[in-house]
Amino acid sequence: MLYKEVSKSIELSDGRKITLESGKLAKQADGSVVLKMGNTMLLATVVSGKEPKEGIDFLPLSVDYQEKFAAGGKIPGGFLKREGRLSDHEILICRLVDRAIRPLFPDDYRYETQINIQLISADHEALPDALAALSASAALWVSDIPFQGPISETRVVKLDDRFIINPNQETIDEAKLNLIVAATMDNILMVEGEMKEASEKDMLEALKFAHDAIKDQCRMQHELADAMGRTQKREHIPEEGDPELKEKLHELLYDKMYAVAVKGINVKSERSDAFKAIKQEYLDSLPEDHEFDERLINKYIAGVEKEASRNLVLNESKRLDGRKLDEIRPIWCEIDYLPSAHGSALFTRGETQSLTTLTLGTKLDEKMIDGAMGKSFQKFLLHYNFPAFSTGEVRPNRGPGRREIGHGNLAFRALKQVMPLTEENPYTIRIVSDILESNGSSSMATVCAGSLALMDSGLKITAPVSGIAMGMISDAETGKYAILSDILGDEDHLGDMDFKITGTEKGITACQMDIKVEGLSYEVLQEALEQAKRGRIHILEEMKKTIAEPRPDFKPNAPRSVQLKIEKESIGAVIGPGGKVVQEIQKETGATIIIEEVEECGLVNIFAVDKEAMEAAVNRVKAIATVPEIGEVYEGKVKSIMPFGAFVEFLPGKDGLLHISEIRWDRIEKMDGVMEVGEEIKVKLVDIDRKTGKFRLSRKVLLPKPEQKPTT
Repeated sequence: MLYKEVSKSIELSDGRKITLESGKLAKQADGSVVLKMGNTMLLATVVSGKEPKEGIDFLPLSVDYQEKFAAGGKIPGGFLKREGRLSDHEILICRLVDRAIRPLFPDDYRYETQINIQLISADHEALPDALAALSASAALWVSDIPFQGPISETRVVKLDDRFIINPNQETIDEAKLNLIVAATMDNILMVEGEMKEASEKDMLEALKFAHDAIKDQCRMQHELADAMGRTQKREHIPEEGDPELKEKLHELLYDKMYAVAVKGINVKSERSDAFKAIKQEYLDSLPEDHEFDERLINKYIAGVEKEASRNLVLNESKRLDGRKLDEIRPIWCEIDYLPSAHGSALFTRGETQSLTTLTLGTKLDEKMIDGAMGKSFQKFLLHYNFPAFSTGEVRPNRGPGRREIGHGNLAFRALKQVMPLTEENPYTIRIVSDILESNGSSSMATVCAGSLALMDSGLKITAPVSGIAMGMISDAETGKYAILSDILGDEDHLGDMDFKITGTEKGITACQMDIKVEGLSYEVLQEALEQAKRGRIHILEEMKKTIAEPRPDFKPNAPRSVQLKIEKESIGAVIGPGGKVVQEIQKETGATIIIEEVEECGLVNIFAVDKEAMEAAVNRVKAIATVPEIGEVYEGKVKSIMPFGAFVEFLPGKDGLLHISEIRWDRIEKMDGVMEVGEEIKVKLVDIDRKTGKFRLSRKVLLPKPEQKPTT
């Protein structure tokens, strides 16, 4: 159906506008919308298959966000000069959209669905990451796909005492709180962001402020769809079921499943085997010629296990592994586990374990990010790896997936708040977390292990950071709910809300929240945040038993760094023609030297593992960059001899004239035999010609002046 062109707008409190247009571009998609804010434009399209996909029990939804380089007036780098695989930045935006939209499809919707969002015009004053979900939701809402929205996402920051919606990058950098919030008209769905040790109160106020803005954005989508004459949502074939089988399995297996759940088996494999044994016992009881669909059997039995596990929590305030609701699993930590690493830590909580390493590099190791919105460099890197063996599975290693990139980014945001300031830290820092075991909350184990590795390395972080994963199970009919601290992998799938929160003793540094239940009150959310605070403080105390503050010095094998400021005019002398001088220093000393021009001076960063190499390099650079001062004494070397004196190199690259009259106090008639080329002598700089810049040296002033003979 070809729609007429329709446009709807809303105005933010500061006068900026967000506009949604449909019916003009990509009309063969099931739904398409162009979002405009300032000069930022996003094209969002959605297409859903007409037939359900067979043999799956999940929503086959894919979300792809891509920034076109032409949007920012750029040509892509690399050999091919075209957009390639999605960058980490783009993948993170895909996840923001997916996590907000996926829960709002019907539970039995099995139609392959693809959402594409393209940045087609860029504006640094209107960042696209906070607008992508709004454009995707609008495209779904104007289509006939059975999407139970609309929703929107918005960024909220706190600058001083003000909350601001969708600010520019400069404001974000100055803010102490930066959240992206997704919600429907009635309920918050997802929260992700970072904070500079903010309080739980600040976070709740930010959520309320963001939700008010989102309500306006949802109303705009309703107006857009109504103006287009949105048709009825398409009918979809519901998933085939067998109510009688479902009820029969519940009657046969619920009590057995509950009995296993109530045992409180704290070993994941043993608990899993106990549940599997009940399932296998039932399957073995079936005749060989039974006509039941095994896929439905598996689904219904999983449902019985889930119901029993949830009811255990709600009815008895007990958990699958026997813990109390707010109890943290046993923790043990170790640092300096890997002797060759610049920093390393093992963090184990229950059956989740991270082995984390820290490596110190130079400016040459910085990550260059070349995107449509510009080019930047990143000095702090954090990578998270989740191999199959960590959960006892077999799976080929194909590199990091979207989940690994997302978990790594959460840990990165948590730790970057306590990193040394850029001007105090010359290093490029890379943290790598390898998950060796996993039973829930491996991203939070990464935060804890990363914090320990930072302190083990000797880097002067401002405070240690811990993280905790929280969950919630609720019953809308009875009003019962239970908040769980430090959730298991099993509890992650059971609950109606899960959120991860990190912080220091002073406040929150990062969070990630997904809410799967309607009508969650701010009072319950506040209770969950306070329980999380107690949990992460407990984890911090356990970490401090291993190491409470950074080591006083780096490891012996870690690169040392010395930073020198030199006159702007001396930069060329240190570098030399074609880099000859600096390359020679690096070759002879073994140090790495990086020179930058900053403001009105030169900044020389020298990296070396060996102390002697560092001292040699520093002395060479200082000698070259030293500004000659009248009255100073220097160790010089005779470079050439002339009839009227000698030219002496008193600083690298700086020669001065030692006149024949300034060599000794007694009169010298000629230079023959007085000095030799290469001879080392002490000289004093007595004058600098203001016009020519030539240096005049004296040796005799450093020698005792002979006594004058008395006159008769």
